Amino acid sequence: MIATSAVDEIIDFIASENPNRVLEFKASEATRKRVFKLVDRSKTGQLSEKEQAELDHIFPPLNHPFK
Repeated sequence: MIATSAVDEIIDFIASENPNRVLEFKASEATRKRVFKLVDRSKTGQLSEKEQAELDHIFPPLNHPFK
């Protein structure tokens, strides 16, 4: 599942790096494309339940206040 790998990618990076490197972090191209695709589909109401769960897993604090 890509959501797990996206979250794991970010958590692993933060846990293993110094603060300056964390501030400079950029997710992989594949992760960025997937997140942008999910956000775009969310805006048009085209997410499946599985995709919505994936997006909620990536951005729980941002999604829940708007529901």
